[in-house]
Amino acid sequence: MQTYPARTSVALASAGLAAMALGLVLREATTMAMGGALLIGLGIARLATQLDVAGIRAAGFEMAWRGEDRRARVARGEELELVAELRNRDARGARFSGLRATHSPELSVRLEQTAGEVPGGARLLVRLFVRGERVGRHAIHGLSLELEGGPGLFEVPLTFANPFGVLVLPGAARELLHSARGGRSRRTAVQGRPGMFAGDGDSLRELREHRPGDPFRRIAWRASARRAQLLVREYEREERDVVWILLDASVELWSGEPGRAPLDTAIDEAATVALRHLRRGDRVGLAIVAARTLAFIEPGSSPGHALNLVNALATATGCLEPERSGLDEADVGLRVLEHLRPLDVRGGATLRPGELDRIARRAERLVATRALFRGVSVAAATRRERHLRGYLAAFGLGSPARIEPDRPRTDAELARLLVRLGRERQKPSLVYLWSPPPDPETRPALERALVTLPRRRFGLNWMSVALDAGLAGDVTGVPRVVAQTVSLRAQAAMRRGELALRRLGVRPAPRHAPGRA
Repeated sequence: MQTYPARTSVALASAGLAAMALGLVLREATTMAMGGALLIGLGIARLATQLDVAGIRAAGFEMAWRGEDRRARVARGEELELVAELRNRDARGARFSGLRATHSPELSVRLEQTAGEVPGGARLLVRLFVRGERVGRHAIHGLSLELEGGPGLFEVPLTFANPFGVLVLPGAARELLHSARGGRSRRTAVQGRPGMFAGDGDSLRELREHRPGDPFRRIAWRASARRAQLLVREYEREERDVVWILLDASVELWSGEPGRAPLDTAIDEAATVALRHLRRGDRVGLAIVAARTLAFIEPGSSPGHALNLVNALATATGCLEPERSGLDEADVGLRVLEHLRPLDVRGGATLRPGELDRIARRAERLVATRALFRGVSVAAATRRERHLRGYLAAFGLGSPARIEPDRPRTDAELARLLVRLGRERQKPSLVYLWSPPPDPETRPALERALVTLPRRRFGLNWMSVALDAGLAGDVTGVPRVVAQTVSLRAQAAMRRGELALRRLGVRPAPRHAPGRA
């Protein structure tokens, strides 16, 4: 059992050592005895603290979450309130200090109470206020505190491994999460712009003469008999836009503190535009692109489709896959081992960091029984690595982005996708693309694709992603001069890219008014 001295103990120990040194120099036995007695008293207090804490833990000192669900959804920037219970089954009260939450770095957690006492045989409610700084699957892994015993001269750290999952969605999903779902279904066309056109629909437009090619089911037989000529019913159909949201999710766009990276802003803007078009009744599709296509969702317009879009924006942009992760398999295995040991004390105690096969098998069992996010799979080359990385996803454990950029491969994938959209059965009428402007010096592949792209197929709205978004304000660990220099270079590259877009006939959207066509 680890025991740490409080500030008072440090001061008393220093006084005792000073008294003994002074008595030794002055050859005063009384002074030396007083200093020694003080040190012996501290030793007794330390032993008493260990015995008190051991008794409280043996009787039952635990932490639990209020409610049955161990997961919650929250929009980025929104505050979520959670309630935890500290339960003390011992007859003695348990004083604690330094109460804090262990959580993913993408979350910001504030506790209402950081010190206090849990009375004997009672419970203490602790309120946590959680704010998601970055989209994705994250978790509060538990609570940690320093339990005081006896006279309060020593503290024993305790950690309660009781994870709670938090799925952070884009900020635009706030209204979606708090609004009623459902509603009357509406039929919409698969291509075109808003307006009333002739075709298959619900409202009768007119009766007209039969023309070759008209289906027999639309013949108005009674009206035809009265007029002695074949007449057909012409209906009105309401056409809506088919909108595609393309998001460049290259790993280098995650550079910056959580909530301030270029991709953080781009995801929020993409979600805002998608939900705005869905409210108009348009059909919206989504493609998230990096070195490969991370997500591809066909256009739809239902309320459930809106949830699918924001979920994909939140989860498909992560960095758990080997080609996007800054952790190799050994690093992932070590992180999994550190997390599962408190959850599985008996099974995890016998595991060693290098035993990746055994760690993967144990991780697979825990995912099947205690996963916060179920049904999550991560693509990897081997079955063992899939289980290890799947454990990280299932328990809200993130991974840093890889340092090497995706840019050349992302540009090739974006070019291929733009060509594909022009060949889709549901022809797009609007395409929004979030990506840094293509500087001709660094992104020739994408520029060549834009040159050959037929403009008449759909309207392309280029939503410029600022590479210096993560450098706004003070950045931890980065000198101000360095941040300003990098920001100026990024702004110059953006201006060159936007000029290149205008020469190609593509008009970049205003940066402060995202989503305008």
